[in-house]
Amino acid sequence: MTGNIDHIQSDAHIQSYGKLLGVLAILLFLTALTIIVSRIHFGGANIWVALIVASVKSSFVLLFFMHLKYESILIKASFLATIGFLSILIGFMFWDVAFR
Repeated sequence: MTGNIDHIQSDAHIQSYGKLLGVLAILLFLTALTIIVSRIHFGGANIWVALIVASVKSSFVLLFFMHLKYESILIKASFLATIGFLSILIGFMFWDVAFR
């Protein structure tokens, strides 16, 4: 039983090394930005700046290294719904801390 290996390989989303190195360079830049931002005092905005930078970094990892960019609309919609629900829960946490 050999199976249909050609069909499996043709469905794979092979990305070029140039694209992957570009994404790696962006992630390294954002990591350096995270370190720089952590040493600057923005007052109450420190958490928001850190969350935004972390969200952008995780988006690059999800889109390119985990191939979410090439998935069906159902998978993308379920992921966005999960992120939306997580945002609501984090918002409730900030709201709770702010009014204590």
